[in-house]
Amino acid sequence: MERFIPEIRGTLRRHMIEVPDCIRKASGIKIFGKRIRSLAFSTDVAVIKNINADAIIAVYPFTPQPAITKAITMAADVPVFCGVGGGLTTGKRVVNLALDAEFEGAIGVVVNAPTSNETIMAVRAIIDIPIVVTVVSEKTNIQSRLDAGANILNVSGAGKTIDIVKRIRDKFPQVPIIATGGPNEETILKTIEAGANAITYTPPTPAELFKISMDKYRKELG
Repeated sequence: MERFIPEIRGTLRRHMIEVPDCIRKASGIKIFGKRIRSLAFSTDVAVIKNINADAIIAVYPFTPQPAITKAITMAADVPVFCGVGGGLTTGKRVVNLALDAEFEGAIGVVVNAPTSNETIMAVRAIIDIPIVVTVVSEKTNIQSRLDAGANILNVSGAGKTIDIVKRIRDKFPQVPIIATGGPNEETILKTIEAGANAITYTPPTPAELFKISMDKYRKELG
């Protein structure tokens, strides 16, 4: 029998973005006592402040900057995983950015798929928070990533994500896996069934949400 969960909503916050309920079927990953099942993939502080995800995964296609890390960690009410490079940004800079992210309160740092094992080892030697290593291919040598110091794997393989998760889970039953859930509840559930412990969800953009509001206003006032 499902337990009754009381819920309280405010008038001004009723438009919050909600992650798909099916993500709650994931086991979650406990980090410093916090259980994380859903991660919102966003760097928009307005979205970050108005979504019910368990955590934020803030990675972006630019050189990571401490000012961005600080803005996101200050805006978030939940744990934040910060991208610290590994693609365009390499070597000692990644290490420095990771240390800064820890100082700013991030619960974990995320490195891109091209990050060398040497860089992961250097980051591991200097920070205490988890290192999340992104996996985009089934050809990735997972054991070498774990040996270098990766704590969590972040699988983002587009249409191959579910297969990659399955392969990893078969060989590494205990490794924590975050994975992109895909476009709908069906793909999210398949990703969880494949072995993902937590799911990243890409929320609609403010522009997309604002279009809905503006269309409504036009109908009401036009």
